Amino acid sequence: MLNTAEILDQLANRRKNFSLSRDLYCDEGVFHADLENLWYREWLFAIPSCDIPKTGNHATLQIGEYPVVIVRGADGQIRAFHNVCRHRGQRLCPKQNGTSPKLVCPYHQWTYDLDGKLLFARDMGPDFDPSKFSLKPVHCRTEGGMVFICLADDPPDFEQLGGFLRDYVGASDLSNAKVAFTSTIVEKGNWKLVIENNRECYHCGGSHPSLCRTYSDNPLMTVMEGPNAASPEILSHWNRCDKAGLPARFVNEPGMQWRFARVPLLNNAESFTMSTKAAVNRRMGTIPWNDAGSLMFYHFPSSWNHFLPDHAIVFRLLPISPTETEVTSKWLVHKDAVEGVDYDLQKLTEVWLATNDEDRRVVEENQKGILSPAYEPGPYSPNQEEGVIHFVDWYVRQMMDRLSPRPAMAAE
Repeated sequence: MLNTAEILDQLANRRKNFSLSRDLYCDEGVFHADLENLWYREWLFAIPSCDIPKTGNHATLQIGEYPVVIVRGADGQIRAFHNVCRHRGQRLCPKQNGTSPKLVCPYHQWTYDLDGKLLFARDMGPDFDPSKFSLKPVHCRTEGGMVFICLADDPPDFEQLGGFLRDYVGASDLSNAKVAFTSTIVEKGNWKLVIENNRECYHCGGSHPSLCRTYSDNPLMTVMEGPNAASPEILSHWNRCDKAGLPARFVNEPGMQWRFARVPLLNNAESFTMSTKAAVNRRMGTIPWNDAGSLMFYHFPSSWNHFLPDHAIVFRLLPISPTETEVTSKWLVHKDAVEGVDYDLQKLTEVWLATNDEDRRVVEENQKGILSPAYEPGPYSPNQEEGVIHFVDWYVRQMMDRLSPRPAMAAE
């Protein structure tokens, strides 16, 4: 298991525009360093707000060693807490989703209000002060109908990202959406391999026949350098969106931690379906046409997403071990869309269910190869894998910055 100095050495000696070393994908020490320096310190996409639409609805997730519960309060506000009872540490909410007027520990029935305050603790004696045993909060922000959480005591700034979420994702009006379907799979690969696979379509033509009916594997359709620097087809699409007041142009965090851009689908396709036509009869939000393409939003280290005129698909990944990653996908539709009337669930989900499984197999075979002592880092394609380069560069910068020893303060 690598120590901090050894991890730093491998990061510092990484060959630029090449894949990472075997240890950086497989080592237990690196995995724990990833958790401590990225997953416990960055904003992470957790759920769409429509996953918990009513008072008392809650959702849970596991981030490394931390179980977290997200709950909608009686005031409509969404809050997050460590999913740990303040009595003896029992998980309060063991299921992925649930509904309760209060949060009640199943062990000894300590009872918390939806804002985290301890309301009831039986037989604790006259000196017991319940105000000192509220649930421990987790930083939580909801913008554009997407809920982000951060485990750090002092989280990174969220304002710039939050503004673009309101503008870009706001056009889909996720507050008036519902979850039509959820899929959770475990990929037997390192979390970085899962993201790398997502950030390129070099593999799409050979791996994703269903997706390639509507999504171009031409790198010019996903690589762009700014709001006025893209392929002619994308620029034409952005001009059309501009005239309709639909946010579409490329915007990004300078270090490429996140990016928004709306891109057209192939041959005026309307949605990710086998027929290329809309899967849902009722459009979402204020998107004006069926062929408005997909707003693509990614955020390292936890999410990538597609927002289409008829539905949205949000993806969340969570690391389990050095060679296991949980990937959860949620299909969102207008809250008034009726299954069997406005949409057929199979037609809505079949392309990305197939694509997710195809990606799982790719990632797992990639991981098996990297586990071999014969593996050595190989070069990324500057044309096809620019998105992978962005991710790996971001990862290396963040890890080196946070693992590097700080200079000692001079004595006064």
